[in-house]
Amino acid sequence: MLCTRTTSIVAAGANEVMETDLIEFPLNLEYLEAEFFLWGALGYGLDKVAPNLTMGGPPPLGVRKAKLSPFIRDIVAQFAFKKAIKEVVPGFPRPLLDLSASSFAKVMDHAFGRPLTPRFDPYANDLTFLLASYLIPYVGLTGYVGTSPKLNNTSSKKLVAGLLAVESAQDAVIRALLYQRALARVAPYGVTVAEFSTRMSELRNTLGKAGMKDEGLIVPLAMGAEGMISGNVIVGNETSTAYERTPEEILRIAYGGGDEHVPGGFFPNGGDGKIAKSLLS
Repeated sequence: MLCTRTTSIVAAGANEVMETDLIEFPLNLEYLEAEFFLWGALGYGLDKVAPNLTMGGPPPLGVRKAKLSPFIRDIVAQFAFKKAIKEVVPGFPRPLLDLSASSFAKVMDHAFGRPLTPRFDPYANDLTFLLASYLIPYVGLTGYVGTSPKLNNTSSKKLVAGLLAVESAQDAVIRALLYQRALARVAPYGVTVAEFSTRMSELRNTLGKAGMKDEGLIVPLAMGAEGMISGNVIVGNETSTAYERTPEEILRIAYGGGDEHVPGGFFPNGGDGKIAKSLLS
């Protein structure tokens, strides 16, 4: 369930203020995940489940209930009710989110370098929803990995460790469910699930502009764990540890254009919080 405890970090010097900003920044993606998973599974979002958490922010655009099997709906609902938000910082209102089918279709078109026909619809069935979900938790995961070494406050460290654990678990579940169908072709595109994952990961690498930090479900043997296997349910670098990303890299990906200064994509008006706002053109 979304956590409502709001305990401020003890304010004294610049380090604490910076930690507050770093902890606050991921709320942008936490809002996105909570709304996408709640609506996808249940057909309603934070405005019904926990309206106090939105702090009066605008409702998301275009989001709707997905056509999911009971099994996948149950998993997605578990994701939705395990989003820890506002643990250490007061936070900010929910930013405007574009979770329309068109928004996801643009990402897929970008990933493939051509318009998919018919347009990709994340809400059409289990598989398209899981493919769309592939886009979300992993980006937050890498952000938490990047934030962790910069923290000194015990409350901050505890929160980020907890969030990282949950985010990692969600990403692993999504990837495992997709890996089970890795060689299946996604109708009506005739492209395998594995190819979809590779294209999405390559797009995030391109938009992030910081090298290889993302990998698909099947990789060349040399890139697999210990160079011994091509299956890639759990993503890791050459030392089998998680990749990290900065807030700038995350915004380049979330905005969809590779520029942290220009909002778009899932955040039409940009992200909120001191870090995101300071980067807006």
